[in-house]
Amino acid sequence: MGIRRVGILTGGGDCPGLNAVIRAVVRKGMDIYGYQIVGVMEGWRGMMMEGLSQPLDLDKISGILPKGGTILGTSRTNPFKDPDGGEVIARNLKQMELDALIAVGGDDTIGVANRLYEEYNVNVVGVPKTIDNDLAGTDYTFGFDTAINIVMEAIDRLHSTAESHHRVMVVEVMGRDAGWIAVAAGISGGADVILIPEEPYDIDEVCALIQKRHSRGKNFSIIVAAEGAQPRGGEAVLQAAEKDAFGHVRLGGIGNTLSREIEKRTGFETRATVLGHIQRGGSPTAFDRILGTRFGIAAIDLVHQGNFGKMVCLHGLKVEAIPLKDAVAGLRTVDMELYDIAKVFFG
Repeated sequence: MGIRRVGILTGGGDCPGLNAVIRAVVRKGMDIYGYQIVGVMEGWRGMMMEGLSQPLDLDKISGILPKGGTILGTSRTNPFKDPDGGEVIARNLKQMELDALIAVGGDDTIGVANRLYEEYNVNVVGVPKTIDNDLAGTDYTFGFDTAINIVMEAIDRLHSTAESHHRVMVVEVMGRDAGWIAVAAGISGGADVILIPEEPYDIDEVCALIQKRHSRGKNFSIIVAAEGAQPRGGEAVLQAAEKDAFGHVRLGGIGNTLSREIEKRTGFETRATVLGHIQRGGSPTAFDRILGTRFGIAAIDLVHQGNFGKMVCLHGLKVEAIPLKDAVAGLRTVDMELYDIAKVFFG
């Protein structure tokens, strides 16, 4: 029996561009392939709770392209925390009469999809999503471009108040294990120091760079720090020790920690700004709308071809597909050549 009904879910943290993927899957899936498309609500939580879904049609996707977030809702549910989680999902897929599933998410969501494919023979296709841009196998994830534009605008705004008050401004951005947001937004926003998880920092060197600027007559500085950046020989700052369903602790607080140390060591008035979930919100950029649309079209094409166990990805300018296992084989960290470019403008 061929494909008749296709499910789609969005898991993990929300990000701009998710609705573009949903819209593309529904439009081509229904109009071109004649499939029924079912939206699974709240990520993997919806698959664990048979019936937590809704049919998607052209009316449901009308007007969603410019909207941030996801019309399907999301969660950080890890079905494999339940010993029977894989079997539950496989059983619910049959009860919901879903012949295939498109899972849109980051490394955790795609990791679950890979296990379902390898261990339970689930017909699944992955779509990479994360503002952190740290998923292996793809040059870009949608959501990243919007996030760095939001951070860049924040840095632009902070420049004026930093210069007016002769302050050092520390901008804390997301980036647990990879500093893509910090580097890209820092370069485009003209940051004077950028701190990332990939390269531990020395607080004395940071202060020396700030003092160097002041010696040149610059009485303000902008520092961008990824939440996962850590001092040499130290650890990242924890916001909470409790772990989520995938074993991640909540990071946060490096901005305030740095501002206190910088002010104490240099005597320069220092303030911290934590952008937090602002980076995830709002309408997606043109780049993310287009990339999300291309990914959605490619995903439903893979379903139609019966080419399961794959994740769509961007290589250069071309959308391709790689095995799910390759997508979660490692973390995509910052290209240090790009960070070396950023360092040219430090201090």
